[in-house]
Amino acid sequence: MYQQETITPYSQGSKAQQVEQMFDNIAPTYDTLNHRLSWNIDKGWRRKAITQLKPYAPKRLLDVATGTGDFAIQACQMLSDVHITGIDISEGMMEVGRKKVSQTGLSERIRFEREDCTRLSYPDATFDAVTAAFGIRNFDNLDQGLAEMCRVLRKGGVLSIVELTTPVSFPMRQLFHVYAHTVLPVYGRLISRDNSAYSYLTKTIEAFPQGECMVGILLKAGFSEASFRRLTFGICTMYFAIK
Repeated sequence: MYQQETITPYSQGSKAQQVEQMFDNIAPTYDTLNHRLSWNIDKGWRRKAITQLKPYAPKRLLDVATGTGDFAIQACQMLSDVHITGIDISEGMMEVGRKKVSQTGLSERIRFEREDCTRLSYPDATFDAVTAAFGIRNFDNLDQGLAEMCRVLRKGGVLSIVELTTPVSFPMRQLFHVYAHTVLPVYGRLISRDNSAYSYLTKTIEAFPQGECMVGILLKAGFSEASFRRLTFGICTMYFAIK
């Protein structure tokens, strides 16, 4: 079992409660910061993750840790006849997402529900595909969260994950370290007015299992196949698994 390091942005409450509070606090500026801090490359990463799903033509998709719904909206625009349930523990983030979905005219195909990703309320084999973009590193229990994602997938269903990671090669590893420990937390603090959110982000990226290690965790969670692909010099990694 993978023992995830406990990293908490605030001093009181469980990790899940602290993560919820943090994301509620930064929800109004979250989209602006994400796009600026990644130079809008995050949109291309999401596109690649969604493209992995196209051959499987999912009709029922669960977007875990949906946040403000960027991935859900992009998936709905790229996949035909798909209906998406976006789940998160942060109502503040999802409220921003609901407004975005309404503005794009996708309210009939995308809905948001508050769920604990490690204890999903859905029956077994409910979804054709499960996705997660930049959120699974916040799970209080990664093994349990992935096992739940596997459980609600039908047999042959697919999982597509895109997550921030630390580059493994010189000089990108060194450059990313400088950026993540200086530019990211300072700029994030100035825009979001949250003193800990983007320092917390850096810590979760560095502590999270990556590459082959993550593939092994996916297989232990119940998936029959799993693979990964590093993007943009390893700043982001895309994972794909089949139940």
